[in-house]
Amino acid sequence: MTANSNFAPLFRSSVGFDRVFNLLENAQRARSISDWPPYDIAKTGEDTYRITVAVAGFSQDDLDLTYQSNLLTIIGKKEEAQQSEYLHRGIAGRPFEHRFELADHVRVVGAGLENGLLSIELIREVPEAMKPRKISIGTEKTVSVSKELEKPKHQEAA
Repeated sequence: MTANSNFAPLFRSSVGFDRVFNLLENAQRARSISDWPPYDIAKTGEDTYRITVAVAGFSQDDLDLTYQSNLLTIIGKKEEAQQSEYLHRGIAGRPFEHRFELADHVRVVGAGLENGLLSIELIREVPEAMKPRKISIGTEKTVSVSKELEKPKHQEAA
């Protein structure tokens, strides 16, 4: 994908993929924003994930995590105390914002801050109704019972 990707032709020939195109556009926009502070995304199990963000110098009070509508936002704001004159400043304390688009049914289950690393635990929980299920093939009698169950209530009284 180039920096000037245009998804308009795809919109003309597809239906119901709005969220996918929004994800692509957001990812493209995010590439142009700084990747500071660095982060890792790891798959820790079949349905579990961890996002780890290097937030050296930030305290728990300097960080804000928000999860809403499949979007996880991490904001770091730090009050700068000018107590020292730096000869070299290599540990950045500037404000940042990271946004992570999460797939359907992925939710945040916890977060922790230890040794300058913010860890966010995620889990994918697909509802039972949406999981694949085995359909048994029945006899003609089973099919006729199914048809009786499908009849509208007003036909049963007749």
